[in-house]
Amino acid sequence: MEVSYRLRDQRVCSVQVLAICRGVGYYLYMASIVGKKQGTRTYYYLVESARVGGKPRIVSQRYLGSAEEIAARLSQSGPGEPTRTQHRGFGDLAAVWGVLERLGVARIIDDVVGQRRSDAGASVGTYLALACANRVVAPCSKLAFVEWWSTTAGDRLVKLPASALDHRRFWDAMDAISAAQLTEIERRVAAVMVERFGLDCSGLVLDMTNFATFIDSGNDRAPIAQRGHAKQKRTDLRLVGLSLVVTRDAGIPIISHAYPGNRPDVTQFVSVVAELASRYDSISSGDELTVVYDAGQDSAANQLFIESTPLHFVGSLRPSDHLDLLAEPASRYLVVDPEAFPGLSAFESRTSALGATRRVVVTHSEELHDKQRRGFTQTLAKATRRLSELRSRLERGQTRREKSAVQREIDEICSARWVARCVTTTLRGTTPRSLRLEYSIDEDAVRALEDELFGKRILFSDHEDWTIPEIVAAYRSQFQVEADFRQMKDRSVVSFSPMYHWTDAKIRVHAFYCVLALAVARLLALEAARAGLAMSVRELLGTLSGIEETVLLYPGPRGRPRVRHMLTDLDPTQQRLYDLFGLAAYAPKR
Repeated sequence: MEVSYRLRDQRVCSVQVLAICRGVGYYLYMASIVGKKQGTRTYYYLVESARVGGKPRIVSQRYLGSAEEIAARLSQSGPGEPTRTQHRGFGDLAAVWGVLERLGVARIIDDVVGQRRSDAGASVGTYLALACANRVVAPCSKLAFVEWWSTTAGDRLVKLPASALDHRRFWDAMDAISAAQLTEIERRVAAVMVERFGLDCSGLVLDMTNFATFIDSGNDRAPIAQRGHAKQKRTDLRLVGLSLVVTRDAGIPIISHAYPGNRPDVTQFVSVVAELASRYDSISSGDELTVVYDAGQDSAANQLFIESTPLHFVGSLRPSDHLDLLAEPASRYLVVDPEAFPGLSAFESRTSALGATRRVVVTHSEELHDKQRRGFTQTLAKATRRLSELRSRLERGQTRREKSAVQREIDEICSARWVARCVTTTLRGTTPRSLRLEYSIDEDAVRALEDELFGKRILFSDHEDWTIPEIVAAYRSQFQVEADFRQMKDRSVVSFSPMYHWTDAKIRVHAFYCVLALAVARLLALEAARAGLAMSVRELLGTLSGIEETVLLYPGPRGRPRVRHMLTDLDPTQQRLYDLFGLAAYAPKR
């Protein structure tokens, strides 16, 4: 092989590689340096050529710079070196945006809501898709959105001016959506999820929780935020309730319902089940749908309603309402499945509950028994410690309270679950200085409590043909929705908080795109698991966030820097995720 140099004209200087094939000699242009004149300056490009269809064609072109820049680069100094670099988030945002595009979220929202306002920077669908992406990757307020967005490669994914990302533009978009439109949008998005991701909706899990907010007590524009039974133990804050229906196989939410935080969960059951029944045809694919729920949803009216729908159910009953079943001897319990459910035994029966005679399965779990024993031991220790402190105060005469007030304190101490059943108290005396307290733990009562309640659950179902292991497996799938609620309370990724909204309309929209963010994250984890990469949402997003974009800034003409974008090195897991989620479509082009 021989290399020769030839000056073709004043604008082009090429390096030709002479290749000699046996029997036939021909010129094949492998690499050329081509100069292109712009104004009074000439800029050079590295061009790769090849024969395409028997004719020479340019197949690759790369910018090199001006003659001065090339000379400086060859000397390994001067403007050929980047003056500074920037690092931007890419992998996690690109993966999330890819799912949002596959679901057609922005298009669906815009189709339901209608054309955007003439003065809007983007459509309503685009704004909600952006809000959803932020919730998945790095939850923050709309005011802080622009700052976060500038640290990502988002400006290449969505072409929007900075003014369009002002927090007030997000608020305008949120105000443009009604509650009825949110329901229709969720229906359409869920239908696309089921179809494009092949979700199995034959088993669904229903549950409810609430989220603490920081809405001022005097704010009357957010009646959905009320004080109630705070599951996060923030009794000083107003709450927003949220119910979810998720798939059993991957915890993908397909129905959500936001409601006032002072309403008990049981009052929302009919609303959620009615919505689920209305979507039966769009998600069932001809299969029976079975809904799983816990004893918190139990009422005769709720049970009557779900039995009026095409839905099947697996639920649980409050053990304390069926002491006759709990009193059955241990000999009735048979091992369920030592491999699938180690330490679990059960027996089947029928009982009258929630307005009808039902098939029930009474289970006993050794693991649950041990956990309840340890928990009650701690509760009992705390109660006896407080009783001991009260007894010492009374013996020292350090109280001015009347006997009735002291008795109320004793009752409050013993109000903890099962304590009053196992602790006997006696308050003697009449005047404050003569009051004396005696208490004792009834060990026989503790043992009877363990034998009667600990480790036991009562399940019921309308599936007469299901085996006990099938009913147990269905009920235990509740961990999916519980894991979803824990995920939404993780303030780092896929989080409901922080919520900086204080009107009903915005709070409902906020709940919608937070649930959508959860669905997107779960779909990413589902696809990774199907590809053999079983990872939690936090682990998956953490791995994807390690795929960053580096921006190299070179000195350019007239003070404007030249920019080159490239991705950081990928480890094997990142490379698999990169290929799986098609991130090459969003990667910078060299």
